Amino acid sequence: MIDEHTLATSLRTQLGGALRREHVGTTVKLGGWVQRQRVMGGIVFLDLRDRAGVVQVSFDPEFASAAAIKLAGSVGRESVVLIEGEVVARPENGRNAELATGEIEVKASSMRVVGPADTPAIPVALGKGETLPSEELRLRHRYLDLRRPELQTNIVLRHRLMQATRRHLSERGFLEIETPILTKPTPEGARDYLVPSRVSAGEFYALPQSPQLYKQLLMISGFDRYFQIARCFRDEDLRADRQPEFTQIDIEASFISAEDIYTLAEGLLAALWKEAGLSIPTPFPRMKYADAVERYGTDRPDLRYGLELFDATDVFRGVDFGITRSAIDAGGRVRGVRIPGGAALSRKQVDELEALAKGAGAAGMLRLKREKGELTGPPAKFLSAEQGAALGIQEGELCLLVAARDHVSSPALDRVRQEAAKVMQLVPTGTLSFLWVIDFPLFEKDPSTGTLGAVHHPFTSPHPDDLALLDNAPEQARAVAYDVVLNGTELGGGSIRIADPDVQRRMFNLLAIDDETAQQRFGFLLEGLRSGAPPHGGIAFGFDRIAMLLSGATSLRDVIAFPKTTAARALFEGAPTPVGEDDLRDLHIRLASNGDGAR
Repeated sequence: MIDEHTLATSLRTQLGGALRREHVGTTVKLGGWVQRQRVMGGIVFLDLRDRAGVVQVSFDPEFASAAAIKLAGSVGRESVVLIEGEVVARPENGRNAELATGEIEVKASSMRVVGPADTPAIPVALGKGETLPSEELRLRHRYLDLRRPELQTNIVLRHRLMQATRRHLSERGFLEIETPILTKPTPEGARDYLVPSRVSAGEFYALPQSPQLYKQLLMISGFDRYFQIARCFRDEDLRADRQPEFTQIDIEASFISAEDIYTLAEGLLAALWKEAGLSIPTPFPRMKYADAVERYGTDRPDLRYGLELFDATDVFRGVDFGITRSAIDAGGRVRGVRIPGGAALSRKQVDELEALAKGAGAAGMLRLKREKGELTGPPAKFLSAEQGAALGIQEGELCLLVAARDHVSSPALDRVRQEAAKVMQLVPTGTLSFLWVIDFPLFEKDPSTGTLGAVHHPFTSPHPDDLALLDNAPEQARAVAYDVVLNGTELGGGSIRIADPDVQRRMFNLLAIDDETAQQRFGFLLEGLRSGAPPHGGIAFGFDRIAMLLSGATSLRDVIAFPKTTAARALFEGAPTPVGEDDLRDLHIRLASNGDGAR
């Protein structure tokens, strides 16, 4: 806690929102914003707000001059004022239990308006029955929206989490080192934000998607343990939990194994949750990627509830039902989820679950349910009694099945599983289910082209036991990679890196990056690896996401001071914005017309 006198200045003695009963009898100087104003029996009352909270200030003829009372009665809401007065105890019947300062008030002797305010475009303090204006309007007037206690609390928590991160890692020998913001374009899966060079015509910098290559170079340079609360940029579509610019806790260390990273990361997360007043058990359980996808359809499963997926392919093999037969003949499987009590869902509710599956790529879902001992649904008449029993559908359960290849059925059933848990109210509140997902595949194969892509990034080390697979079955090779998942949300991920330049070159070749292209894009890394690289690895956590979860917010925008909209616009400042011809000329840029006069 900060000592109250630390915040004292020549204009104020302390924060008004921090005043308590022990301050009674103290003469104070306060500064803040007028939140509310009312007149009762010739006395003017102001609610004065600062970052610590709200305190009531009264202007009584016994204490204040007529001029001060008149000024207090006319001051505009959200105006900034300086007040001098004495802290007094409120009478028993005048206390406000809803305020931390509710047992006291300040009897003002003088007031000065130092920041007169226009009528606020949006309300800062909501009255009874009032609702927040639209988010777009609040983002347009962000300087007012940020005055709301909820957002101020979130931003203060964000600060505390940053400091807790620095303390925890610094105490363990990590060095905070800044890496460049203007970097070389090295695509990492998303589009780069490009910055044109004025002094090198036709050439561009990129804003970093992550400090990945720099932190590896720092390990090669011998710094041993690095961290950074790093700003990163990705030009991709937005949603509630994604922004074009974001903050991550970036960590790298030398002479370590994945086990060392697990221990380090669990300790850091425990420290962050402790800073927010919560305790979490460690170590976290671990699950192999293949098991996660098989049992839950996703590599970030929510383990707070059951609803595990099951394989019904053997039951339907040989069954004369067109949908399942054609899927199995094409190399697919029949997989599904059994929902306890789901037989009571309405047709509309099940249709909505099917719409989610279709939105994730499935052609549709097969429905079966058991009521009064009878199995019903379109496939039921094609199943024998033994086959129906083999599906394991219990009384009152609804079974939803997808017949397709795994790359279709897994994401579809994942979405159905998540929504069904919400509909059936199976998700417990207040439960924290952390999980390590490990043994990721090194590559993923494009189902239409057959080409290989890196599941994480091209610098991830193959599993030592799978190096031989790189020659003849690379799609079967595992990576020494790991993700931390909490309640179905990925908090962060990382890997042990490739330290051998020959293995790194093989990795590039398998990703269809030839030697010339690899040298052009990543030559500085390859040269560094050839100079002697220690075994190293790391992890990065989405800091904005952690702050969102710990604050209880529902959007990243509520824990970022100046966020962008889902259209990547900063409404409060009007960015992005057109640039003048002279500036474009200096950057060697000319805008092309699209044919109708627009550019």
